[in-house]
Amino acid sequence: MAKAGKRWWLFKSEPEEFSFGDLLKAPRKRTFWNGVRNYQARNLLRDEVQVGDLVLYYHSNAEPSGVAGIAEVVAAASADPTQFENGDYHEPRATQEAPVWFGVEVAAVKELPRLVALDELKANPALAQMGVVRKGNRLSVQPVTQLEFDEVVRMASRKG
Repeated sequence: MAKAGKRWWLFKSEPEEFSFGDLLKAPRKRTFWNGVRNYQARNLLRDEVQVGDLVLYYHSNAEPSGVAGIAEVVAAASADPTQFENGDYHEPRATQEAPVWFGVEVAAVKELPRLVALDELKANPALAQMGVVRKGNRLSVQPVTQLEFDEVVRMASRKG
C-alpha cells in the first residue's frame, strides 16, 4: 500500500545505458524506468513510489558517479514490459496476469547546474545517513529525505 504524501528518491542509472541527458532528449522528456531486477528496489517502485514524487537522477558506474538531475514520477507502477521480451531482462516466470517486475514513468524536471559527485556527497555530514553514501548500499532505487534532497540540490548550485 502506498504511503500518503510526496516522497523523495534517488534512482541510479548507468549513463552509457540511459543518462540524464538521454532523458532530456526523450520524447516529452519522459521514460519508463525499467530493468530493475532487485526485489527490494522492485517493491519500492511497486508499493511506495507515487506520481508526484521527486527523484535525484544518479549516474552510477561513471567517472565520476553522482547526481546529474531531477526527475518527477509521472505514472504509477506498472509491469515492466522487458520481462516479457527475449533479452537481458527476460523473466520466464512472468505472465501478463502475474508480472514479476515493475517500473514507473519519470519525466525530466531539470538538469542540475553541475554533477554532484559521490565523493562530495560522502564528505557532507548532512548526508551521512543517505543510502548512496553508506558502504555496501548498491540499491538502484533508494528513499531520501526531503532534507537530503534539498541539500543535494543546494550543493549543485555551488562550485565543486
